[in-house]
Amino acid sequence: MENPAERLRIVLVGTQHPGNIGSSARALKTMGLRRLVLVAPERYPHADAEAMAAGADDVLAAAAIYPSLAEAVTDCRLVLGCTARDRRVALEQLSPRAAAARARDAAATGAETAIVFGRERTGLTNEELQLCHAAVHIPADPAYSSLNLAAAVQVLAYELRLAVLEREQAGIGAGEARALASHAELEGFFAQLAQTLDEIDFHKGRAPKSAMRKLRRLYLRAGLDAKEVRLLRGILADAQRMASLAR
Repeated sequence: MENPAERLRIVLVGTQHPGNIGSSARALKTMGLRRLVLVAPERYPHADAEAMAAGADDVLAAAAIYPSLAEAVTDCRLVLGCTARDRRVALEQLSPRAAAARARDAAATGAETAIVFGRERTGLTNEELQLCHAAVHIPADPAYSSLNLAAAVQVLAYELRLAVLEREQAGIGAGEARALASHAELEGFFAQLAQTLDEIDFHKGRAPKSAMRKLRRLYLRAGLDAKEVRLLRGILADAQRMASLAR
């Protein structure tokens, strides 16, 4: 049986303090996770990261580095973004426990799965959240909800550990759930959808960005698999062909 943890990656975007990178590596290793991904860290490599890793040097050394979140999750079939609730991008809100269960189930099918954390001060941008299937919210005390980045990573790593152990104890095999479409497949579909809507004059003077945000949320909630994406893209291709004949 494949261990779902092998398909789980923790992605840190624009981390400002190198000590948080090291502490996050330590948080992962204590919970049986090994895959740390860094997106445009402000100061890395750095001695503070190595010092705070405290024995998780192997996780730190193996960390992949990308210039953008889109590139870091291009092969992922599930992307969950950790953020506060008060964002303009309306995404399904998951608790850490629900997010961990969903991530585990996706990873158990062999799907690459990412849980994404933003910058210490500003979190994830709206554009980065658009790349996520759902948002994860840690229900901290609203009177003092400031949570250190590495502490937030530890919360999610712990929930992932419990979720993976729960599956192992239940004796559920890998690959018993439907495999979701990859991030790259979905982004290709969204690009074709946007182009098709323009070609059939769907917007009629209205703001196309607003419609596409709503359509992205709709299709991301649906949890499309690769065959479904190909079917939808076939429909779009026929719509584009008919629109070209009508011109």
